[in-house]
Parts: sequence; C-alpha cells; structure tokens
Amino acid sequence: MALALALLVANAPARLAAQAVDTVIVVNHNIFEPLGDAPGILARVADALHVRTRAWVIRRTLLFNQGDRYDSARVVESGRALRGLGVFRDVALDTARVDGRFGVRVTTADGWSTRPQVDYSNTAGSVTWGAGVVEKNLLGTANQVFALYQHTPDRRELEFLLRSPGLLARRAVLDAGYLDLSDGRDAYWAYGVPFYETAAPAALVTSGEAGTTRVLTFRDGYLADSAQRRVLRLALSGGVALAATERAYTRLRFFAELRRESFTIYGSPAAPDSVSFAAGMGLELGRSRFEVAQQLDTYARREDVDISRRLWVGVWAAPRAFGYAAGRAGIGPEVQAQWGTGWRDGFAWLRMNADGVVGAEGLDSGRVEAALSAVSQRLPHQTLAVHAEGGAARRVAPGTEFDLWLYMNGPRAFSAHAFTGTRRYWAVAEDRFLVAENFLGLVGLGIAPFVEWGGAWYADERPRAGGDAGLALRLGATRSTRGEVTEIALANRFGSGFSGGRWALVIRQAVDLR
Repeated sequence: MALALALLVANAPARLAAQAVDTVIVVNHNIFEPLGDAPGILARVADALHVRTRAWVIRRTLLFNQGDRYDSARVVESGRALRGLGVFRDVALDTARVDGRFGVRVTTADGWSTRPQVDYSNTAGSVTWGAGVVEKNLLGTANQVFALYQHTPDRRELEFLLRSPGLLARRAVLDAGYLDLSDGRDAYWAYGVPFYETAAPAALVTSGEAGTTRVLTFRDGYLADSAQRRVLRLALSGGVALAATERAYTRLRFFAELRRESFTIYGSPAAPDSVSFAAGMGLELGRSRFEVAQQLDTYARREDVDISRRLWVGVWAAPRAFGYAAGRAGIGPEVQAQWGTGWRDGFAWLRMNADGVVGAEGLDSGRVEAALSAVSQRLPHQTLAVHAEGGAARRVAPGTEFDLWLYMNGPRAFSAHAFTGTRRYWAVAEDRFLVAENFLGLVGLGIAPFVEWGGAWYADERPRAGGDAGLALRLGATRSTRGEVTEIALANRFGSGFSGGRWALVIRQAVDLR
C-alpha cells in the first residue's frame, strides 16, 4: 500500500522507453467512488450490491506484463482494451518511480452492470419495446450475460447472449447467442483469438450459425414478400502478421466457409438444401491512430475514436465445383478502406467497402457502401457532427436489402420500413449542447438541434426520400458500464414516405457517431 501511495505522487522519469516495468499496481474503484453529487443512500446500496471487477481480469487484459520493457504505445492501447471490456466507466494508466523501482499504475472505476432492462422506442408510431435482465460483469469477471424479450412491429423475440473474454486462453473470446422468434429460431457463435492489438502476430477464429427463420422483404413501408430460411454455416478465419509494430501492420488473412442453406416461400414445404463451400485470402495494411474524446456519444467518460488508416484487399473463390449454381458461381473480390485524420478540436474519417461475385457473364451480385463523418468540438460544451453515407446493392440475398429504420441510418422521424431497397443514402447534421455533465452524480443531460435527409428504394422504382428537422433531449447514465444515450426528439417531417401529420415524437437510443 505504501508503494501504491508513493506512486500516486511520484513523477515519471525521462527516457521511459529504456525502463523495465518492475511492478504493475491495480486500483479499481467501485461505482460511486468518489461519491460526487450522487445520493448517499443510493450510492452505498449500489456499491454494496455490486461485485467489483477482479484485479486478475484487469491484469489479464493489459498488453504488457511485469518485467517487460516500457512501451508508451502499448500502455495507451492497454487503456483502450480495458475500455473495450465494457465494464468500466473510467480507465487511466500512469507511470512513476519509487526507490529506484519503475511502475505502471492502472486505475479503473466500475460501472453499474447488473440491472433489469426496459427499452422503449417510438418512431413515428412504430413502437418497439423490450424487457429483460442484463449482467455485463458477472461476479466481477467481465463475462456478459443477457436475457432479453423484444416486441417489434415485425415479430416477437427472446434472446440469450453470452460474451466471455479470456475463456481457456488469455486472448480468446467467446460470443454465443440464441434467438427464439415468433416465426423461427436461430443460434450463432464465435470463438478464437482475434487480432487483439496492433502488434498481434496472428489470429484464428471459428464461427457458425444454425437455425430456421422467416426472412421479411419490405417495399414502400409494407411487407412485400417473406421466405423461410434454413441454414447451417461453419466458418474459419484468421491470419498472420507479415510485419507489425505498436503503430502499423501488414497482415495476410484467410477465410473459409461451409454453408448448407435453403430459401422457401413462407408456409410452403421446405425446399432441398444447397451445400456450398467458399474460401479466400487477402492482404491488410494499417496504421493505427485513436483519439480520446469526451461528450461525443456518452457523458462523463473517455471515448476512443478510431481514425486509423486501413486498406484490405481480398478475393474469395465460389466455383461450381464448390457447390455453387452456374448462375451464382465465380470469383468474389472484396475491398475495405478507412482513412481518418484529427486536429486540435476535432476529427474526421471516411469508410468504404465493396464486394461482389464476378462470373462468366460479368458482375452477378454485389454491394458497395461509403460513409463520411466529421466532428468538431471547438466551441465550449458543444459537439458539432456532420455525417453522410450511401450504398447500392445488386441481387442480394433475401432480407439483406437496405432498411434505414432497422439499422438507424436514416431520418429518425419516419415509421418502420418507410425506406427500404437496394439503393440508399442519408445525410445528417447535429449540434449537441451539453447542459449538465453529471446531474445529481447519475445522469448527463444535453440537447441537440438536428436536420437530416435520406431515403432508400429499389432499382425498378423512382428514388424515395424524406427528411426531418427538430430538437432532441439527450439523457445518458453516467454510472453505468456503457453510458448509452437515449434521445426524446420532436421533429417536423418533409418529403415523402410518411403518413399522418408532419410533426412526430421519437423516443429511441441516440446514434453512435463512432
């Protein structure tokens, strides 16, 4: 303890890179430490009920060990890894020297992780609600368990989720889920070691899916078609780093997938399954860069903004010999890219991806998408954000058409499935004003005037688009693990794609700009 207190006040020496880390000290605060303005009774009860994150979980997540040579880039990346666990409301790492010993001090603050969950969203009369139990830090181990019931305009669903970092191996992660739907059921999983840091030497992940579900296709806001999908999918992906440092990498990646699948008109006898296999490989180049922001998408916490520069070029083979039909066989090129930049009070990034299948007669199917975001925090207590994105698809699988309501990437005041199709775009400008960073030690408050315009349509119809402008009240819990923000927005709608009056009240989770 004496060493820990001394480390608090000692100054880190120069030339840290030449030092070995003699000791790693972990200090983890409870939810309401320090108390701040939070009600005392509530704070004491919450801290007593909460199981604090175990020190070994924190040490396991760090990208360095006691005895390693100090590397500032790896220490910064360790902070991102700890925040990525989703169990802390604050993370900080610093250095110091005491009696000739050099140490790294890791300070964390837990978020409230155990709670009944009640969700409600009303988008222009399209009501979605849910209830369940969420535990994001089971017994302080960073394991996450969810049991959620959700009722949407399309179906009812009961979902169970499990996420377990460090299962069987220090860097391995298990993700598993099961969906019991009113019109089907589906199970999915993934387990393995990803590229967990910029300098990671290799990755290997297996994943899969098994289920029978109903696939819905909407047109002009109405259900146009539905099919029953039966699938068993097994996949393996991974790669090796041809070169890697704490700041940049060159990776050779591979992937393979075995799929047994059928689509049948809903209610008809099931069609025979088709069995196919695809495999491919590609090259990824990247230079990592992250900005640490505040008051962007949450309140009273640090947020990692990825403005790295990456390029991935790959190709996969889907020949007839692997089970693909003559009209669907071919070679599948794939390109993904991100370019980001930052300045004193802001940052911006451009993301693009394209993939498809090229057969004997040219392009058989494909999809291309791009998004551009820019954020400025130059004015005090304000976050000005501008975002635009768009995409086009050709002969995509049923149920994978663009739906701006489903993925919250369209005008917020329009009802469910108002904009669907194989062409889409959306542009939004929003100015987020901070009213109170940590009101009563429990919640952040803000307001955000906004204006947006977007739409989606099929290739055989005229473009359909609409827009809205209004004011949103933003509320975000500051003592929770993630600190998601809920918005209550009053918007005036214009353009096409809506019924009823021009004014709409919207209650939903706010858009995450990251």
